[in-house]
Amino acid sequence: MLEPIALGRNSQTEVVLQPKLANRHGCITGATGTGKTVTLQLMAQAFSNIGTPVFLADVKGDLSGISQAAALSPGLQKRLDKLGLPEPEWGGCPTVFWDVFGEKGHPVRATISDMGPLLLARVMNLNDTQTGILNICFKLADDEGLLLLDLKDLRSMLQFVADNARDLRPTYGNISPASVGAIQRSLLELEVQGADQFFGEPMLDIFDLMRTNAQGKGMVNILAADKLMQSPRLYGVFLLWLLAELFDNLPEVGDPEQPKFVFFFDEAHLLFDNAPKALLERIEMVVRLIRSKGVGVYFITQNPLDIPETV
Repeated sequence: MLEPIALGRNSQTEVVLQPKLANRHGCITGATGTGKTVTLQLMAQAFSNIGTPVFLADVKGDLSGISQAAALSPGLQKRLDKLGLPEPEWGGCPTVFWDVFGEKGHPVRATISDMGPLLLARVMNLNDTQTGILNICFKLADDEGLLLLDLKDLRSMLQFVADNARDLRPTYGNISPASVGAIQRSLLELEVQGADQFFGEPMLDIFDLMRTNAQGKGMVNILAADKLMQSPRLYGVFLLWLLAELFDNLPEVGDPEQPKFVFFFDEAHLLFDNAPKALLERIEMVVRLIRSKGVGVYFITQNPLDIPETV
């Protein structure tokens, strides 16, 4: 049986997490300066040490240090002496950096078809009518055996739907030129934000995140998200897409001795702010059922009320 992961300690009590229960999910919450980032780093390193790969988003640019060995300082020595703890074994974690824009890490890509209309409508902030037309584009592509790889493919499909609205109406329903135009403008806005670098091939193989090094330590996958955070909806939907990919591709494992993968969702409120009911239902389903795939999900936010009760 694996040793429990120590999360905190004072002179009377120690708080630990049993690895066997780590796929039950959790929430790291607190105001600025209360130690959310340190707790996240501690947990990530502990999971890595027992051979569990980890994914986390570096929103503020302060997580990359986990790849380097630390050193003892007078303040830390005083704290160790106060709690009666031995000096830790210093060492960095095996780390891989990822970046949607390919600037600070390996590029991450997904196809339009794989993202799906529900998540894409969330990114573009479409209303119900516009979402319906987006669904028509995806259904038409499926019916014709076409893959939508990037924003250019989706724009071409929208143009085809608009040009052939009269012929498509009996099968797919009414198609408003104004709604098509609104979607085209949203696509242009996405492109200006750099999303054209995210949509396309080669698509990320989710199992590239679930590796260990030669010593059996789990890889710590860090997403450079400082630039991505300038597009909050794209950030939230991208992380949800990753979570959904894990759910769709991993086999059922029940309750293993330790999680197969741990996913830290920083700034979690960005996923739930003004989210439509269909998206919330999708999130709830994935989070509830992904536990049986051996995946632990931890939301990080300042206020626990940011996370819906159903999730």
